[in-house]
Amino acid sequence: QVQLVESGGGLVQAGGSLRLSCAASGSIVSINAMGWYRQAPGKQRELVAAITRGGSTNYADSVKGRFTISRDNAKKTVYLQMNSLKPEDTAVYYCNADLATMTKYFEVWGQGTLVTVSS
Repeated sequence: QVQLVESGGGLVQAGGSLRLSCAASGSIVSINAMGWYRQAPGKQRELVAAITRGGSTNYADSVKGRFTISRDNAKKTVYLQMNSLKPEDTAVYYCNADLATMTKYFEVWGQGTLVTVSS
């Protein structure tokens, strides 16, 4: 069974930092794009950052210059370093990956990890 497991969420004061990790496991042949999304209460899920297998990245305008996405292909893990956190960054953060097994391609989501930024 293929799954993504996130870690690293928690409570932090405004201006602080957190690092999220997301590890993929299962019978995975390859992982293409990986990304982080977030969903705040009462809002739609939105893309925060994404990274291709080759390392190309893109970010939401609201996090540019503060967040950094990276990945370790050997460990099948993607990271999100979040600096200068703001209360408006409070949300459940979800990891996402486009990957392939021996039999199919599909998109997988993690269970989410809560990030709370206090003012």
